[in-house]
Amino acid sequence: MKVANLIFKRYSLLFGFSAWYLLFSLLLRVFFLFWQIDDVDLSILILFKILFTGFIFDLGVLSFLFLISSFYLLIIPTKLIGSKLDKFFLIFGSVVTLFIFVFTFFAEITFWEEFRCRFNFVAVDYLIYTFEVVKNIHESYPLYLLIPGILLLTSIIYYVMLKLDFLKNTLESKPSFRYRLLMFVVASFFALFYISFVKNSDAEWSKNRYNNEISKSGIYSFFAEFRNNKLDFKTFYASISDQEAFTILRNDLKAKNESFLSNDFTIKRKVVDSQETQVKPNVVFVLMESMSASFMKTYGSTENITPFLDSISKEAFTFKNLYATGNRTVRGMEAITLSIPPTPGQSIVKRPNNSNLYTISNVFKSKNYKCNFFYGGDGYFDNMNAFYGGNGFDIYDRGRGSILDDAIKTKRHNIDDNEVTFENAWGICDEDIYNKMIQVADEYHNKKKPFFNFVMTTSNHRPYTYPANKIDIPSGTGREGAVKYADYALQQLIQKSKNKPWFNNTIFIFVADHCASSAGKDEIDVANYHIPAIIYGKNLIQKQEINKLCSQIDVFPTLFGLLHWNYTSNFFGTNVLNQEYKERALVGTYLKLGYKKQDKVMILTNKKTAHYYSWEPTSNILNILPMNQKEQKEAISWYQVADYLYVNNKLK
Repeated sequence: MKVANLIFKRYSLLFGFSAWYLLFSLLLRVFFLFWQIDDVDLSILILFKILFTGFIFDLGVLSFLFLISSFYLLIIPTKLIGSKLDKFFLIFGSVVTLFIFVFTFFAEITFWEEFRCRFNFVAVDYLIYTFEVVKNIHESYPLYLLIPGILLLTSIIYYVMLKLDFLKNTLESKPSFRYRLLMFVVASFFALFYISFVKNSDAEWSKNRYNNEISKSGIYSFFAEFRNNKLDFKTFYASISDQEAFTILRNDLKAKNESFLSNDFTIKRKVVDSQETQVKPNVVFVLMESMSASFMKTYGSTENITPFLDSISKEAFTFKNLYATGNRTVRGMEAITLSIPPTPGQSIVKRPNNSNLYTISNVFKSKNYKCNFFYGGDGYFDNMNAFYGGNGFDIYDRGRGSILDDAIKTKRHNIDDNEVTFENAWGICDEDIYNKMIQVADEYHNKKKPFFNFVMTTSNHRPYTYPANKIDIPSGTGREGAVKYADYALQQLIQKSKNKPWFNNTIFIFVADHCASSAGKDEIDVANYHIPAIIYGKNLIQKQEINKLCSQIDVFPTLFGLLHWNYTSNFFGTNVLNQEYKERALVGTYLKLGYKKQDKVMILTNKKTAHYYSWEPTSNILNILPMNQKEQKEAISWYQVADYLYVNNKLK
């Protein structure tokens, strides 16, 4: 008993800190429960399971804290226990750790507000791109209140721990090296146990996504995602033989005017149009940040925040039933540029070995086009410069250093300060990036060279700030204003372009990268993947509404079909106007991979399982169905083949 008391006193600061962490983590979990009270499935049993699961993961966080702390308490010589040096390290370490944990709790609340989930791979990305993220936080939240609040709470908690004599007891107790070694061994055992056997996905016990997310621990989730940013498909997902997967997919892709170039494991094929033309219109493609279909009257909105897009959709080739492949910008870029389903883990845009791939730029370059990529922020963010520069595009961005030029294989152009009228954390306003694009379009028109200009917008993003006096909603007041400004900027783009000699020979394409929010209580919130897609070209593209179910990956194959081009395709997307086109959409999260056909949705999970649902659009509810083996194999084939082609360098 005396020995146990001696050990406990030496570790009392650590035990006190742990008790505080468990209490605050419980309060945060309860806070999230009340936040999503209308969405969670709740009963006494479910509440117990949420809190118990959360407690287990909180212990996992503490196991690593115990490992680090017990290592220090082990290696300090007995004669130095209680010394000024020991006191300094204990106070410094405990205060810094406490501040980090308090900061993390606040950060989890802001992250939940944005993404409706615990820390995930997005948070890992944000750690890498600190400049943009810190600036965004500064512009989005009142840091003059937030930082003092964190410091005050840290001080109060530490003061309470001092009053309870946790530090005093830790300094006064001197257990022998043998007992300290025992504590370190025990801490090591629990840390290794969590590393080896407790996966973050173990918290996903419910069909209700919110129940799962609230069960998790933010810190544990963060480090779990840090380890697992790339997932081997066959290790984590239900799979079939590669031969069967390619057979099923090639059957889905086959069309009368397309012929596969090989019988090997490939989808490369020749597309031949009987009405082939040599027409080469310029193409301006705008990937619109967070532009949900639900914002537009064209898709059923009762608001009037996209008047221009709604008006131009009546004159254009409009996809009414098109879905984004993912919930991040890099997923939209991947889907559009590579015409590929989302592979589990990180987007190919951010993976290694992603240069010299077969992209839409290869089709344009085969027609002698100049391909350019425009981004109003620093293209280092999300690896955009490296990806587009390594795949045939010239880059126009607001890069902060010429050292980035070494990472790309093509010419990079910086957008100068004198070309900027407004800028926030994510980059220059949409009007400014369109003005830059128009300037470059003028240059290539004067050179008599057709151009394909790919523009990524930024204004419709938190902190939702934009130039003053442009629209009737004040800057920085919310999403609705950002959407309306983004729409206004598109109107200015068309109005300015109409005065250019190249306008009548230019096609404009407007497609969202993803919806403003994709989170819901179901595994995949299908409605929050529905995005607008519009192809507009005066005298070039006939007005038409397409109600077929389709995907982002189909946009450019459909454009090439409208232009009656012959080309080589290594794309998963197809021309929706083909008689053989089979309606489907591919929608995914970081871990869940969805395959939608009509009102049925197959979802593949990273636990080698699959769930089959019927989807009710009006209520946006997924109802479980008995498994359909044929549909499951078809869903698997799309994702397994995409992963196979990337891993085996067959997207080159």
